[in-house]
Amino acid sequence: MTRLLIVALLTAIIHMINTLIYSVRLAGVRTQRLATALSLFQVIFLIASTANLIQAPLMSSIVEHAINAGLRHAGGGDILTDPYYQAQLARLNMEIRLVILAATGGTILGGLLIPTFVRVFTRGIMLLEDLGSVPRMILKMILSPRQLLAMAKKVKLPGVGRFRDALRGPLNIPRHFLVANILITGIWTTGVLSALYAGALIPQFRSTATLTSGIVNGVAAVLAATVVDPTAAMITDQAMRGVRPEEDVKQMAVFLALTRLAGTLLAQALFVPGALVIRFVAELIT
Repeated sequence: MTRLLIVALLTAIIHMINTLIYSVRLAGVRTQRLATALSLFQVIFLIASTANLIQAPLMSSIVEHAINAGLRHAGGGDILTDPYYQAQLARLNMEIRLVILAATGGTILGGLLIPTFVRVFTRGIMLLEDLGSVPRMILKMILSPRQLLAMAKKVKLPGVGRFRDALRGPLNIPRHFLVANILITGIWTTGVLSALYAGALIPQFRSTATLTSGIVNGVAAVLAATVVDPTAAMITDQAMRGVRPEEDVKQMAVFLALTRLAGTLLAQALFVPGALVIRFVAELIT
């Protein structure tokens, strides 16, 4: 259970940070320093990368424990028809769904923190420009009581009005890339998890099934790179040039956070079908 809680916590952190990237574009528009804002975000993104490096093997170990327990109980018999192993699969299904739920929770938290991070990034960009060094900027922000107090004052959760206004107003951003963001987030959220579960469904070929997650996530990455990211960059650049109002970037941040949330909910529906497709492909190529 401790291992599962750690995986859920790390998953929430990963999705929170990936949601907060939407605040970077808005901070870049406000300061007219988008490249600096994106560069500064990479420092925070390292946290998500580190969390992902820890989360993946921990989740894999949970699946391995379930498979090994089933193999010991089957005693050389057919593990897939063993009622004990079926119970292990049902438990594993529930545990993975809890991890996906943690992704939803992390996305919600990230969306709520977007206004705060816009302010923090704006302050960080100005400090970086003054100091000329990311390490010096971080030390000044952490060690200076005045800076810590200033950062604390910037913490502000959005009111309901922010989301209501974004939803009620006319949609000034393309719908297709919002729909794509739902699908991409759904695939990316459940890709590795479905592959791990597929490995439990065919334990004799579990390595093959697990490695297919790279293909699944690769599809999501291609869609993100060709549909979502270029459109978001175009809207941001247009706002910086004055072709669009800053409100469009705010609207984009809200809708991307909401569609990302919808994507994590879609992942719950894609989880088992995705595992079955991966199992079919793994059996086909082995």
